[in-house]
Amino acid sequence: MSLKSRGEGASRSFISQRWALLLCLGSFCAGMFFTSRMWTIPEPKGLARPTAPEGENLSVVSEGCNSRILQDMEMKRETKDTYKEASKSQNSKETLDKTISYLEMELAAARTTQESIRSGAPIPEDLRITESFGKRKYLMVVGINTAFSSRKRRDSVRATWMPQGDKRKKLEEEKGIIMRFVIGHSATSGGILDRAIEAEDRKHGDFLRLNHVEGYLELSAKTKTYFATAVNLWDADFYVKVDDDVHVNIATLGETLARHRSKPRIYIGCMKSGPVLYQKGVRYHEPEHWKFGESGNRYFRHATGQLYAISNDLASYIAMNQHLLHKYANEDVSLGSWFIGLDVEHIDDRRLCCGTPPDCEWKAQAGNICVASFDWSCSGICRSAERIKEVHKRCGEGENALWSATF
Repeated sequence: MSLKSRGEGASRSFISQRWALLLCLGSFCAGMFFTSRMWTIPEPKGLARPTAPEGENLSVVSEGCNSRILQDMEMKRETKDTYKEASKSQNSKETLDKTISYLEMELAAARTTQESIRSGAPIPEDLRITESFGKRKYLMVVGINTAFSSRKRRDSVRATWMPQGDKRKKLEEEKGIIMRFVIGHSATSGGILDRAIEAEDRKHGDFLRLNHVEGYLELSAKTKTYFATAVNLWDADFYVKVDDDVHVNIATLGETLARHRSKPRIYIGCMKSGPVLYQKGVRYHEPEHWKFGESGNRYFRHATGQLYAISNDLASYIAMNQHLLHKYANEDVSLGSWFIGLDVEHIDDRRLCCGTPPDCEWKAQAGNICVASFDWSCSGICRSAERIKEVHKRCGEGENALWSATF
């Protein structure tokens, strides 16, 4: 190889090395330039401002996400509101039911007072006090079931175990015992029967007139109306129903009931379970005998109808549900049926159904004074208008027992 050709090869190799170095430097610079462009740190206040199209796209995406989140939040809020509204609706319904029941009871009381005013009977003083200052608390209300034809029976009761005049008022004020004859109206309101009761009430002032049409087959309805009316007129611990042909020792009755004063839902009487009489034409026939099973079955346990007592909460239950309570032919069976299914304590006290002398007399001599006395054969004292004075003399607790009693 010649010197010329060797020189040209060296020159070409030198140029190639120079360009390679320049290319490397250029590539390095270019790389640094592009790297700095791609990894530019955003401004402290936020990201780089997007272009107009990018901004629109981001806005759409953001609005879509936000709207979805807002919809979820709105659904949750509506669900909570729904639960709240349902709870408020339930509470409102319960409050409305209580208000309606209260108004029904107040209406029954107002009707009774209105009937008394319409009949010309004086409004009892305790009712006037109730209207002005609210109800006072009593131990018991004794409702004596009577009929238009029972004037002699009522007079015999007034002459024996029912205090009269100022003594009856004293009994109410000092002992908290209300006593009234309970009667409704005749089928022809304002007729001679009603006028006779109005005249008797003006004389004695011891009647509780019911918004009820009298009739023997309507005793169940009368009993229901009595409890509903009495619980609205007087706030008592107990409400007693007794027939006007039964002798009662009031102090012993009060002491007996007072022992159960702290208990709820008390139903006290002489409990029985008699046969269901399906034969037509017999006394105490039960038209709905088929409801009690086969022929020969017996009633559920219930208090005999001559005298029984129920506590305030049970009387209030009857008042609030009187339009729903079924009436059987016999009022004592009806009362017992109204408590079936309720958490009621049945108290069987045989002192509430003693026989007439010598039965009640022997028990009184033994220190076990009877609450009530009557003849089972007559479902009351036989010929009570003539005989109740004798029963009172031989089986009565004595007047001092009532005024010295503490309940």
